[in-house]
Amino acid sequence: MHQSKHDVLENRLAARENWSRTNSERDLAKARTRELPMVVLCLVAFCTFPSSNHAQVPVYEVTPVESTIKFGVESSVPIKGTFEKWTASMKFSSTDVRSGVLDIDIQADSVNTGSGMKDNKLKSKDFFNVKDSPMITFKSTKVVQTGPNTFDLEGDFTIRGVTKTEKLTLTDNGKGSTSGSIDGTMAFDRKDYGMNSNIPLVKIANRVEVNVSLKWKRVSGPPPVFQQ
Repeated sequence: MHQSKHDVLENRLAARENWSRTNSERDLAKARTRELPMVVLCLVAFCTFPSSNHAQVPVYEVTPVESTIKFGVESSVPIKGTFEKWTASMKFSSTDVRSGVLDIDIQADSVNTGSGMKDNKLKSKDFFNVKDSPMITFKSTKVVQTGPNTFDLEGDFTIRGVTKTEKLTLTDNGKGSTSGSIDGTMAFDRKDYGMNSNIPLVKIANRVEVNVSLKWKRVSGPPPVFQQ
């Protein structure tokens, strides 16, 4: 049976439409193939290079050789000493100085009063209890700027395995520079942490004062922005 002219025309139009659609899909596939390496390159670059905001965070190092952590307590026989082994770090999550976090980890058995008898008593279970609680730590949780270069750092203080909130009052020496120091004082009641005993024949006050002097250097990033 012969096709009508109308049917022949429809078949030709359909074939031409299919051919055009096939070519368009083929061209689109080629274009996507050409774009793929560029997409991959962009993803690699994004993952490889840090964001500019992250790169602008101040990075500090504390130099223990030039730093000290000391303590003292009023008593009928002077009790003052230092800790010989400890680490400290200052980290910032932004350029705002209030974003800083101070971490101090002290090895309790590194106490040195200059007296072996006092050292051994302080290491005992009546005081530091170094056998069961070898570390004394402070981790700041809040920074309040109280003056042009002074701060109150509220944080978690742990000694003898007991953790309470204490305040470390600091002065920063070196604002805007690449090196300097922070000097601060924290006082706590020893009985709050279970240190209720005295040394034989020595009457000891309850208030213990800790003094930190940390030398620091800014190794990268801009200086922190102070609020005053």
